[in-house]
Amino acid sequence: MPLFDFVSTLFATRAWPLSHPEHTTPTTAAISTPAVPAMPLELVLTVIETACADADSDEDRNRLLSTCSLVCKAWSTASQRLLFSSITLRSQSSFQLFMNAADRTTDHGRTLGDAVKRMRVVLDHNQPFSLHHHSFALAVTVCPNIQELDIALYGCAEPGNDVVGVPDVSRLRRSAPSFDEQTISLLKSGPSIKTLHFSNWSENQQSIFQLLDIWPSLQTLSIGGTAPQHLQDSPPPFPCALEAVRFNFQSTPSADFMKWLLHNSAGSLRSLHFDRDPCIDVFEYLVNSFGSQLESMSFPGFASLEYASLIPRCTRLRELRTETPSCPSAFYKHLPGNLDRLVFGLDHETSLNSIIDFVKTHDTLKNVEVLLWEGGLNHSLLPPLKMACALQGTELTISHDLQRFRATTMMVSLLPLI
Repeated sequence: MPLFDFVSTLFATRAWPLSHPEHTTPTTAAISTPAVPAMPLELVLTVIETACADADSDEDRNRLLSTCSLVCKAWSTASQRLLFSSITLRSQSSFQLFMNAADRTTDHGRTLGDAVKRMRVVLDHNQPFSLHHHSFALAVTVCPNIQELDIALYGCAEPGNDVVGVPDVSRLRRSAPSFDEQTISLLKSGPSIKTLHFSNWSENQQSIFQLLDIWPSLQTLSIGGTAPQHLQDSPPPFPCALEAVRFNFQSTPSADFMKWLLHNSAGSLRSLHFDRDPCIDVFEYLVNSFGSQLESMSFPGFASLEYASLIPRCTRLRELRTETPSCPSAFYKHLPGNLDRLVFGLDHETSLNSIIDFVKTHDTLKNVEVLLWEGGLNHSLLPPLKMACALQGTELTISHDLQRFRATTMMVSLLPLI
């Protein structure tokens, strides 16, 4: 029985009235229905969080929480706090609505502002009512407990040159202003951020350096879009000791930028993830510099044996993720022996023999996740893979949805392994 149906049944049960002697006239108090006891707040939160966990998207989650907030006062408070734990600001109007709700001169406003843990902002200079830089900074300052910030920056097309559906390369040539001193000052005076996602879809080369200079508390960094160039007047090496990095650039940043960014991460970096395969010289530098301490790594695909030959140097690797179904079979023959999680793509031509052999010979492997491509479900060696996992006590997960798979990859890969 679904959780909401169970709770509804539980609290819909009627209390039977006590019988009275025939000669007694029951009083109003005697025949009144006893008040239904209030649900404990912990149970309310459990019900709502369980329902949210099954939501397929942020829109579904927000719609569910909005509905829950209308049930009663207790549910309203719990739902609103969960609803405000992750917010998105795309325009000046959304900023104004948020600031009105999180007004720190009221108790309720402070409660909602304190509930914000993650904020996503879209700075799109091609839109007429886009969110201002200064407004974005003000919104951050009213959220003292925020830990994660996701910023998407879009440039402005020249008048008459804005074409819907233009390729990404053209979008990257659009100009966008850098952050002004007032915005930077506000952000520096605000809360410390542990996780920063920055997607720069403009030609601005200064913004990434400005943002990285604001929060010395960063532990996790995800950057993409326009590849940063190592400027002639670049600031001193990035001071943060990063634990996890993720890159999603149209072209791979230079090794000089990587050296600048990871200068102080020699003893801390544990997770390295690429949404696009990097050039081999940058990947070789990263493996030579950090491979011995990496515990988690993901690539769209290891297209050549040059990449595969570097993986054995990552001797402490515990998680390896790739979504391509066409990795060379030799790649799986040289994986680190202490791997406990393997994720790969599968189509009708994928060579599974080496993967099955790896499962059979490595007791440390705890989880195998398969992303099905065309024909993957009918692969002749999928049943033997299932059998090998069952015999070894290895959990096997099969995914059909690429977008959901990538979203899960993003959430899981940037979390520290336990």
